[in-house]
Amino acid sequence: MLKIQEIREIIKLVDQSSVDEFTYEHEGSKIKLKKNAVQQVQAVQEVREPAVQAIQQAPAAAAPAPKQESPAAEAPADQSNLHTITSPMVGTFYQSSSPESGAYVKLGSKVDENSVVCIVEAMKLFNEIEAEVKGEIAEILVKDGQLVEYGQPLFLVKPE
Repeated sequence: MLKIQEIREIIKLVDQSSVDEFTYEHEGSKIKLKKNAVQQVQAVQEVREPAVQAIQQAPAAAAPAPKQESPAAEAPADQSNLHTITSPMVGTFYQSSSPESGAYVKLGSKVDENSVVCIVEAMKLFNEIEAEVKGEIAEILVKDGQLVEYGQPLFLVKPE
């Protein structure tokens, strides 16, 4: 039987690929993953034993509504030199460590490679996201509390 972490890895790989449907069978276990129209990944694991049938459903990543027009699309062409900080996972974007705290960064804030710029919460784990580059926050692309996807741009940074 596959461990939950192995199932999550398979879900992530299928989600990042162009595969729409994936089935895996091994030693009486079967996993079937299928993407639907809103790019959610559903997983079901079945264990075939007499009188026992366990089904686990992995949490599907909720896809955010498509943007009407991204700020980067309407920005001038000189933004090609900006560094994009992207989300390393699916989760909820938070600008601060708690509702009472101030935001980690604001428009115009100076950051270095190790500066925490936000938190992405996934499955009750709060993951600090670092700037990865020294520079100035040029644009914040998501709102506090917004669901974000893997690889979704969060910030634009003007490198020094």
